[in-house]
Amino acid sequence: MLDIKFIRENKDLIKEAARKKLIDFDIDELLGIDDMRLTLLVEVEKLRAEQNRASSQVATTPAGEERSKIIEEMKVLKDKLQVKETDLKGLMSNWGFLMLSVPNIPDFTVPEGKSDEENQEIRNWGSKPSFNFTPKNHIDLMTDLDLVDFERGSKVSGFRGYFLKNDAVLLNFALWQFALNFFTQKGFVPMLVPSLVRRESFMGTGYLPQSEEDLYKNQDGEFLSGTGEVPTMGYLMNEVLEQSDLPKKFLSFSPCFRREAGSHGKDTKGLIRVHEFFKFEQVVLCEASHQTSVLLHEEITANAEEFVQKLGLPYRVVVNCTGDLGLGQVKKYDIETWVPSEKKYRETHSASYFHDFQTRRLNIKYKDYEGKKRFAHSLNNTALATPRILASILECNQKEDGTISVPEVLRVYMGKETIGKIS
Repeated sequence: MLDIKFIRENKDLIKEAARKKLIDFDIDELLGIDDMRLTLLVEVEKLRAEQNRASSQVATTPAGEERSKIIEEMKVLKDKLQVKETDLKGLMSNWGFLMLSVPNIPDFTVPEGKSDEENQEIRNWGSKPSFNFTPKNHIDLMTDLDLVDFERGSKVSGFRGYFLKNDAVLLNFALWQFALNFFTQKGFVPMLVPSLVRRESFMGTGYLPQSEEDLYKNQDGEFLSGTGEVPTMGYLMNEVLEQSDLPKKFLSFSPCFRREAGSHGKDTKGLIRVHEFFKFEQVVLCEASHQTSVLLHEEITANAEEFVQKLGLPYRVVVNCTGDLGLGQVKKYDIETWVPSEKKYRETHSASYFHDFQTRRLNIKYKDYEGKKRFAHSLNNTALATPRILASILECNQKEDGTISVPEVLRVYMGKETIGKIS
């Protein structure tokens, strides 16, 4: 959410942000309703003041004709006030929805484009593996080595269901342990965060009301989160921090759930796109400074890059174009790791910053060194998402005999160097 004063003073910027992000938003409608809101607020406050004066008069006027006249005037005032308050309540509901729909302004360095196909590569790392044999995809590799069961996964969970088995489970836990050690050494506070989250945190982070179709919802109105960012941001909702405590850096782990409603027909097989997965998320709150946000954005991206490098996976970093940004994102990088069977990079990490878009919605403030309360800035980045990254790890490390070499940094956690068939 942006400040209404900022929106009024930067009408053309908001229009341009909506155009660039391909978001259907009418700034003139919002400003028209805001004018009505301000007028009604003045009228309501005036009527309330008149009602208070009349109440004081009644209290000091002896019983009689004059007092009865004042009481009659109070009844008329009360009726007028009730009508105006009802009008204001309805108007505020519409105003609030439109305020939640205002897109954040992309950074000037974000390239303009319509979809992820127009994201721009800014750097790459590592050598793509070359094989003197025909490499298998991760589905065949895992099936041959009894690492996964998609058929029974679908039987139990439905479409995109899966069971990880044997060394795939050990590999998964090895990745989690390595991620926990790696990112906590970077100064991040580890947290196990809930997946079942109330609407307020989804509204605050910008996933609602626009993306409700992609969320699972229970009968009590809570939602299953698709990222630890949502509960972690809700953790400090309606709180005031001290500037000396910033930046706050969290490493949040949780099961995650996504309906993938907008991805019908995409990646219908394998582990690239599933409904239930597990994720470590870097979440950062910092002072209200664009420069600080930019520096921390580069830092958390560098953390994720270093993590992928230690796994030995070739990757590239792309800056997302305007049409591939969410409602609240100012700028976003994707890290895409190489998938040999597809002969292309696939997104495994995303890093974004939001300025005060989320914290204003969630009412997360800090008291600066001068004692002034300000909305913090927020950032987040994927530290590790499993099982998706298994596709790159397994395919890049496969050997001609059908076995898979375990990345060196994971061997201490796996207790083995090679994944082979279970005898």
